[in-house]
Amino acid sequence: MAVSKSTLSIVFIVLGGLAVLFGTVLVFVGPIIIDDQIVKNVEINPSNGLSYTMWKDIPVPFFMSVYFFHIVNPNEILNGEKPTVVQRGPYVYRENRWKDNITFHDNHTVSYREYRQYFFEESMSVGDESDVVTIPNMLVLGASVMMENMPLPVLLLLSTAFKSFNEGPFLTKPVGELMWGYDSKLVDFLNKYLPGMLPTSGKFGLFAEFNNSNTGQFTVFTGQDDIRKVHMVDSWNGLKSVDYWRSEQCNQINGTAGQMWPPFMTKESTMPFYSPDACRSMELVYQRPGVSRGIPVFRFVAPKTLFANGTDYPPNEGFCPCRQSGLLNVSTCRHNSPVFISRPHFFEADPVLLDTVNGLSPNEEEHGLFIDIHPETGVPMNVSIRLQLNLLIKRVFGISETGKIAEVVMPMIWFEESGYIDGPVLNTFRTNLVVLPMVMEYMQYSFIGLGLAGILGAVMLYLSDKESIKDTKHDPTSETQAEKYCMNDTGGFLVQTCLFSNTSSAGGTFLESHEHIEMNACLHFTFIVTVNSFHLLH
Repeated sequence: MAVSKSTLSIVFIVLGGLAVLFGTVLVFVGPIIIDDQIVKNVEINPSNGLSYTMWKDIPVPFFMSVYFFHIVNPNEILNGEKPTVVQRGPYVYRENRWKDNITFHDNHTVSYREYRQYFFEESMSVGDESDVVTIPNMLVLGASVMMENMPLPVLLLLSTAFKSFNEGPFLTKPVGELMWGYDSKLVDFLNKYLPGMLPTSGKFGLFAEFNNSNTGQFTVFTGQDDIRKVHMVDSWNGLKSVDYWRSEQCNQINGTAGQMWPPFMTKESTMPFYSPDACRSMELVYQRPGVSRGIPVFRFVAPKTLFANGTDYPPNEGFCPCRQSGLLNVSTCRHNSPVFISRPHFFEADPVLLDTVNGLSPNEEEHGLFIDIHPETGVPMNVSIRLQLNLLIKRVFGISETGKIAEVVMPMIWFEESGYIDGPVLNTFRTNLVVLPMVMEYMQYSFIGLGLAGILGAVMLYLSDKESIKDTKHDPTSETQAEKYCMNDTGGFLVQTCLFSNTSSAGGTFLESHEHIEMNACLHFTFIVTVNSFHLLH
């Protein structure tokens, strides 16, 4: 039995309406479902297997690349000439990080210590740890600036001590020893008679206190009561603020621990974090959108005001005493040693700093600081933190080792801490948080599109059916059949079918004449049948 067009149109309208309804529901409900899954996976909760493991053991590969500024004219510097440096490196170290002493608290916070270890990666390095470089001797030039306001007899005694222990103004040693420590009789002497003056009680090295160490005890919010607070620092070493700086604002511990941020970030969001190594909180700002290994990200960078001095940026006045913009004086949290942090090669710093040292060439591609973050989850996909360590050197009267050194903030090393999500972790992340939401988004609009197409098809089918019915009733070209009954000679009925047609053709006149004759005949026979039938009845 054939199905009418009207029935088909009703079926299409019902199915199309249901598809549009389902798609519309997905438009509103889909994002809620996705956001709910993000919240459940982002909060710090041991029941969230994958995300908790990522937070605890950090399976992402991290690397620290170290570049040394090798001094090529140490004797000329002692005579007051401008320093000339040549960059050496990178010397790359694989960085292992993990959290231990994890304790959850009733106020939806968790405390932990994060440990770190470094392993030299020769295949990724340009050079070896046995490479010999020359840098300023922090024990001599740093201590000289620290003691410059002491009485002259003390300075003369200090100079005598330097000579006794064969300590000169510059160090020429292998990279490995400069990084992780070397034996020094002067260090042993200072630790014995001036305990606490140096940050280490063993070997002295630029990163001696970093390897196999932790960054202190962090207490952060788990996000289980408020996802907007997840990873935000509640305290560091039991402190809500530090006391290194001169203003309450600068001493605040703000943001996260620098590894993850709360989800649902926008272009107006910022990325605050507390850095124990820099002894302060810092904040990155949005720069542009991008894609990292197939995952949409927002790039956040350090603003130019990050290390600006109090004159150029008044809120930074609390970090002073300041020198030129682009330098952060960290002496207050580094045993009062004249150490300054900056961007590599004095990138985005006062141009005056570049004029004091030969061999520097800053550019954003090599020396910019950025974090590419997945905004929906707050998980960094690609990280590059680049900072430079500088030492203030100058002539100090009474200490002959300082010679005629002109006052200059001398670059020593710069380093990059980088990491990115890759491998199985990346695939799982992409599947759960990128592919599935994308499929759901495509499904909702596909259902709406198919539903509207079905409804439009039903309407066209219905109109087509109505037009067909109309044509059947009123089209003069249609043929009509009528049955005529004519009596034959034997008294029976002769059934005659008469066709009426007004079809115009080449023989139209003949057909019309023929129809007229046949119609009269039919009417005549009909009359006879009627009369004879009347006689039979009587």
